Amino acid sequence: MSPSVILASASRSRQRLLADAGVEVVAEPAPVDETEVKEALRAEGANALQVAESLAELKARHVSRRHPAALVIGADQMLVCEKVWFDKPGDMTQAADHLRQLAGKRHELLTAVSVMRGGEVLWHHNDMARLTMRPFNDVFIKDYLAAVGDLALQSVGAYQLEGRGAQLFQKVEGDFFTILGLPLLPLLDFLRNHEVVPR
Repeated sequence: MSPSVILASASRSRQRLLADAGVEVVAEPAPVDETEVKEALRAEGANALQVAESLAELKARHVSRRHPAALVIGADQMLVCEKVWFDKPGDMTQAADHLRQLAGKRHELLTAVSVMRGGEVLWHHNDMARLTMRPFNDVFIKDYLAAVGDLALQSVGAYQLEGRGAQLFQKVEGDFFTILGLPLLPLLDFLRNHEVVPR
């Protein structure tokens, strides 16, 4: 039996959010070169939100072609600080550098989600959160990265707000689920209307 809902992502955080909310979902990452797409869109003059929208739709479209009867969820998130786009750090040295750049500053998380069936967009939603990191020094960064380990490499900004990453912040403005990478409440409303979750 084919799955009725597929998450076009390898993100454990997004998988967990949906599963914890009672959505039966299968994860199938989309073969999208995000770096290449970002560079191409930046060259065309796209802003960060347009990039997030495009990547969310592209991921969903790839998987939807293979599973035309399923509802396929694609999502993407961009972190922007002082007009600089941040990606997931590739190693701990890069994670430390990202934290140094973000310390004491406000950044934006732009999150986009797109749902497709049969290659057609049925629904999409964008949201933004603003987060302000407190000032901290290299000693704190070293201790923080030692404590969280490879988790720092799994998310843009090198933090998970729901864990020890909360210690990095002095102010958070926006929806908690959006910060975690998926605007869950409006997505659940859409899924309710499609009888995927109970009314």
